[in-house]
Amino acid sequence: MSTDPTGYMEAPLSYSTIEDLQLLSWDNAPKYCVQLSFPGGTILLQAANSYLRDQWFHSIQWKKKIYKYRKVLNNPSRWDVVLKEIRALVDMALTSPLQDESIHQAPLHIISTLLAENTNLSAQDHENIIVAIAPLLENNHPPPDLCEFFCKHCRERPRSMVVIEVFTPVVQRILKHNMDFGKCPRLRLFTQEYILALNELNAGMEVVKKFIHSMHGPTGQCPHPRVLPNLVAVCLAAIYSCYEEFINSRDNSPSLKEIRNGCQQQSERKPPMPLRLLRPEPPTPPPTTTLSPPPALPLSPPPSIVNSSEILVELERNNNTTNTLCKAPAEGDSEPNLIDCLLVSPALNALSIQLPAHADRVLGCFALILKMLSDYDDWRPALASLLQPIPFPKESLFFYFCNRELKYVIQRFAEDPRQEVHSCLLSVRSGKDGWFQLYSPGGVACDDDGELFASMVHILMGSCYKTKKFLLSLAENKLGPCMLLALRGNQTMVEILCLMLEYNIIENKDTQLQIISTLESTQVGLRMYEQLCDRQRELKELQRKGGPTRLTLPSKSTDADLARLLSSGSFGNLENLSLAFTNVTSACAEQLIKLPSLKQLNLWSTQFGDAGLRLLSEHLACLQVLNLCETPVTDAGLLSLSSIKSLCSLNMNSTKLTADTYEDLKAKLPNLKEVDVRYTEAW
Repeated sequence: MSTDPTGYMEAPLSYSTIEDLQLLSWDNAPKYCVQLSFPGGTILLQAANSYLRDQWFHSIQWKKKIYKYRKVLNNPSRWDVVLKEIRALVDMALTSPLQDESIHQAPLHIISTLLAENTNLSAQDHENIIVAIAPLLENNHPPPDLCEFFCKHCRERPRSMVVIEVFTPVVQRILKHNMDFGKCPRLRLFTQEYILALNELNAGMEVVKKFIHSMHGPTGQCPHPRVLPNLVAVCLAAIYSCYEEFINSRDNSPSLKEIRNGCQQQSERKPPMPLRLLRPEPPTPPPTTTLSPPPALPLSPPPSIVNSSEILVELERNNNTTNTLCKAPAEGDSEPNLIDCLLVSPALNALSIQLPAHADRVLGCFALILKMLSDYDDWRPALASLLQPIPFPKESLFFYFCNRELKYVIQRFAEDPRQEVHSCLLSVRSGKDGWFQLYSPGGVACDDDGELFASMVHILMGSCYKTKKFLLSLAENKLGPCMLLALRGNQTMVEILCLMLEYNIIENKDTQLQIISTLESTQVGLRMYEQLCDRQRELKELQRKGGPTRLTLPSKSTDADLARLLSSGSFGNLENLSLAFTNVTSACAEQLIKLPSLKQLNLWSTQFGDAGLRLLSEHLACLQVLNLCETPVTDAGLLSLSSIKSLCSLNMNSTKLTADTYEDLKAKLPNLKEVDVRYTEAW
C-alpha cells in the first residue's frame, strides 16, 4: 500500500476492503485522526478538528454499511432474512448522526431496486416490507420504483390497514410539500391509487371526505398553500387519463406517451385496449369486430349503441328519430365522428353513457372530490382560477362522466359574491370557451335548458363594471340562447334583451324586431318592454313599420316556443325563416302557413316530417328555398312538394328520398336549379 512522495496513494481502496475503523486522538497533541485498517496495512486520516474527524468517521462507516446491505439485498435467498436486513438498514439510516438527504434516500433506492427485481412476493411480504420502511417515509418522498410498489398494493389490497396507517401520512406529506407533479408523475399516480383505495372501504366517499377535510384543517383557512393545487392536479389527471384511454380504445389512436416518444406506425400498433383507468397492466381484451359505416346513414334507426371496449354509448331520441350527422358532408368527405355528432345534434333528446362499475366509481370519486373542494370558502377563489383555463378537448366525454358534480362546482362559483370567483366563469382569453359558454343552451355541457347559464348571467350582470361591453359580448355570441330563455319567461334574460335595446347594442333592424316580438310573447317581457317604450319612443316607431324580414329561431327551440314568438307580433313581412337545429316537429306547420311572404325555410336537422310538408305545400305557394337536410321526411311527403312551382332550391340530403321520387320532382318543378340528394338512394 505504497504512496508517492506527495502523500497520495497509488491506487484507490474500496470501502468493502476496510476491516476496521477507529477514532484516534492524543491528549498531548491536538491531532484528530481516523484509522482505517486494510489487509496488509493501516491508513491514518488527519482532520483539522474533532467535528470534521467525527464526520469522516460516520461517513465512512455509513458508506461501508450501505455497500454491505446493497450486496446482501442484491441476491436474496430467504425473505425472512431479507426482512431482517431491511429493518436493520432502516435503523441504521434513522440512527445515523449525519445530516444529509442521501442518508434516507439511499436505503429507499436499495429497497426499490429489490422490489422491482422480485415481483412475485406474497401479500404478507408486501405488508411486512411496507411496515419496515414506514419510518423512513415520514420525512421523505418515496422514489419512483417504490411508488409503483405502493400503487400495486393499493390496487390489490385496498382494504389493508397498511393503506390507512402507513400510506396516509405519506400522501399527506406529498400533497403538502410536493411542488411539481410534472417532475414526479408517479407521486401523483400513487396519490390517485391511494384515494381510490379509500373509496373501496365500507364507508367509501365518507372516508375520502374525511381525508380531504384533514388536508384542509379544522380552521377556516387552510395553512398549506400547496394542498389545493396538488389535489386539483391529481383529480384532473385521473379524469383525463380515463378520457385518453377511452379515445385510444375507441379509434386506436396514439397515446400521449407514444406521441412524446414518437408514435409507431399504424401497422405496428397493438389492437385497441380496454379502458385501463390508471391501471398500468390492462387485462387482455376480448376479440372485437370493427364495424365500418355504410355509405348512407339511415334516417330512422333504433337507438344507437356504440360499444368501444368497455364504454357503452346509448342515444335515446324522440319518437321520430333522425340520424346524428352534425352537418351535411361535402363530396368525398369521410363519415362524421360519432362523438362530434353527439355534441351538436339537435335530434338528441337524452344521452346516457353506461360505464363498467369500476370505471364509474373511479370517475365519480375524483369528480366528487372537485365538488368537495368547492365547498370550502377559502379554497373557492383558487379553485375557480385553476379550473378556468382547462383546455377541454372538443369531443370531451368529461362532461358526460362528471357533469353532475362539475355542475355543482360551477354553480358554487356563480353563487359566490366575490368577483375573483365568479369572474372565472368567463373565458381566460378571447376565442377560448369558458364555463359561461360551455353551459349555455347548445353548449357542450348544457343539460338543464340553460338554467345554470341564466344564473351565471344574473350574477355577472350584477357585478359587471363594464355593462355595455358584457352586453356586446352576449349580443355577438349568445343572443340566440338569451332570446330562447326570454321566450320561456326567464326574467334575467328579459332584462338582458331590454338593456340591449336601451343601450342600442343591436344595430340590425330585423334583429331588433325579433327581440321585441320575443319580449311581447310573455307577460313579464311585455311589462318590461312597455316600461322601456315609455322611456324610448323610437322603439314604438320601429315596431309600427312592420315585422322583420329575416328570423332565426335559437337552437333547442320547440313548437311551443315558435308559436309563442309568432303570436306576439306582426310577421307579415317575414321572408327568411331558419329553424335549423331546433326541436320543432310537423306540428309547427300550423304556424308556418300563417306567413304568406315566406320564401326561404330552413328545417335542417329537425323532426319536421311528411305531415308538415303536405300542409306547407298547400299554403306556401311563394316558397323558393327549402332545406330538409337530415329530417325524417319520406317519399310520401316529398311528392307533395311538386305543387310548389316556385321552388328553385331544395336540399334533401340524408333523407329517405328514392330515385323514382327524385325524377318525379325534377319533372314537375321547372324552376328547380339547386338540388342536394347526397346520402340518399337517389345519390
